[in-house]
Amino acid sequence: MRNFKMILEYDGAAYCGWQRQPNGISIQQVLEEALARIIGEKATIIASGRTDAGVHAMNQAASFRSRTVLAANKIFLGVNSVLPDDIVVKDLQEAPPDFNALKDAKGKVYLYRIQNQRLRPVLGRQYFWHVRYPLNLARMRRAASELIGEHDFSCFCATGCDIKERVRRLADVSIVRQENNLLEITLESSGFLRHMVRNIVGTLVDVGRGKIEPESMPDILASRDRKQAGTAAPACGLFLREVKY
Repeated sequence: MRNFKMILEYDGAAYCGWQRQPNGISIQQVLEEALARIIGEKATIIASGRTDAGVHAMNQAASFRSRTVLAANKIFLGVNSVLPDDIVVKDLQEAPPDFNALKDAKGKVYLYRIQNQRLRPVLGRQYFWHVRYPLNLARMRRAASELIGEHDFSCFCATGCDIKERVRRLADVSIVRQENNLLEITLESSGFLRHMVRNIVGTLVDVGRGKIEPESMPDILASRDRKQAGTAAPACGLFLREVKY
């Protein structure tokens, strides 16, 4: 049995998320079906983490085991030849026998993009959140600084999430204004709760609009109440940028 690691890029707009679902097409399903056509057997592909419906990935990491005798480069070329246009394998290499893309991941970096202008843009709209209200970046950065470090992030976790342990260490949050009114918010952590990034971004936007005070972030964290935080940002602006090992 051989072990392989792959790096993926995908547009999540047409999918119900990474994980196989009974009520929709997932990234995992499409990828596993494409791989089976090339290696001639079923293989379970394990990702570094599950991205939600509509979320994109620049560099998702995944691993799988197979008895195939094909060279890694042959699998790489073959899989890409049968994948749809919105999924690509950027790299595929044989990995150490004990490598596991999920268990061995040390951290993840997510990127969120906001188009901050009054007029509704058309081109590229599936890859950012259009916020037409002016945003005060200084206020947003002050609020973001309160989130860095180890906290119970229950207030930013999806309602109904069954994860009991919700303490996470947020290593960094940066907010940068690029050209053409594009804001990029980057968050790095050893692990994220479900919808945590989108809920943090939505709350920071509420801070930038003046709906929430930056100084209230410690109280929001301490409340552990999702209702105390801001709105959830839409999935379309979220990208898994990097997985660290």
